[in-house]
Amino acid sequence: MRKGVIIVVVKVITDSTAYFPEEVKRGHCLTIVPLSVIFPDVSYKETEISNSEFYAKMARSPKIPTSSQPSPTNFYEVFLRNVEEGHETAATFISSELSGTYHSAQTARKMVLEKHPQARIEIVDSRATAMQLGYIVLAAARAAEQGASLDEVAEVIRETIDRSRLYFVPKTLEYLKKGGRIGGAAALMGTLLQVKPILTLREGMVAVHDKVRTTEKALNTMLSIYEEDAAKYGVRGTSIHHIDCFSEAEKIKEVCRAKIHKEISISAIGPVIGLHVGPGTLGIAYVLDN
Repeated sequence: MRKGVIIVVVKVITDSTAYFPEEVKRGHCLTIVPLSVIFPDVSYKETEISNSEFYAKMARSPKIPTSSQPSPTNFYEVFLRNVEEGHETAATFISSELSGTYHSAQTARKMVLEKHPQARIEIVDSRATAMQLGYIVLAAARAAEQGASLDEVAEVIRETIDRSRLYFVPKTLEYLKKGGRIGGAAALMGTLLQVKPILTLREGMVAVHDKVRTTEKALNTMLSIYEEDAAKYGVRGTSIHHIDCFSEAEKIKEVCRAKIHKEISISAIGPVIGLHVGPGTLGIAYVLDN
């Protein structure tokens, strides 16, 4: 670096609900701000408790735990550090329809700008979570690592949002109902015994993509959606999601890999999303080529 020349780096920030498999995240420079889970007797940052510990504790708990977004102060510290180190910030978080995380980050941004009016912090609502969010973040990180400007990184985020998908089949809708995150799936509550829904995120909210009679048909329908998208658009990345049911996720992974002949990761859903969707859930997140 030449004397007197400051190289501005775009730092990419997200939250802990992206649930990156380690082999997918490896090699990328990301800052991850954790959400929290709260039991009647104790609370944890999502990154402080393992999935196995959490789901075992949830099974024993008389009440389903709750979740909490990071405070504005949590984001303020990260944003301020970037500014004081001479960096710009591109941030994207769990859908604002599912969590207050995005709004906490916006509050923190205003706090930083009061102190440093020249700071450049771009926050984009992903309208996503899990590895749908993860693929959006990874695209932003790659762009930043290749020297893209803040505006260019933000545009990559928006463009990848349009190409990302998430479908999932919960074992039950009761967790979504109790957690208040049921969104467009609320209409199914009276027919839980008759149908199995394939859910997705639409405009950042939980919505019903389709409904069938059995779990097997629901999973097959989900895989058919993926296969059709892969054939029509191509896929850049695929991750099979599960909540405390790894062996079932392995089976889905092998089916998908046989169809697209590409490497596919498995991503365990952590506490914050897990407590809202429930054990036994299976899903698939992917990003299209075009």
